[in-house]
Amino acid sequence: MTRSEALRVQRYLREKFGADGFVVKERRPSDGSAEVSLDDEFIGVLYRDEEDGDVSFAFHMTILDIDLPETS
Repeated sequence: MTRSEALRVQRYLREKFGADGFVVKERRPSDGSAEVSLDDEFIGVLYRDEEDGDVSFAFHMTILDIDLPETS
């Protein structure tokens, strides 16, 4: 994933969710993925996929059971 692609996805996330705290930072050494943070907290990994000339990005976020609020 290039820096330009990471910045484009970062802008998309900020606009889509109305949160300027999203930061997308490509990994070094580059493996085609990037780390996604929200307000300085790591929240997931972004993967770049290219198939038949089409480029897409998949965001993977793991949510731990202990982080979920209790239901009433």
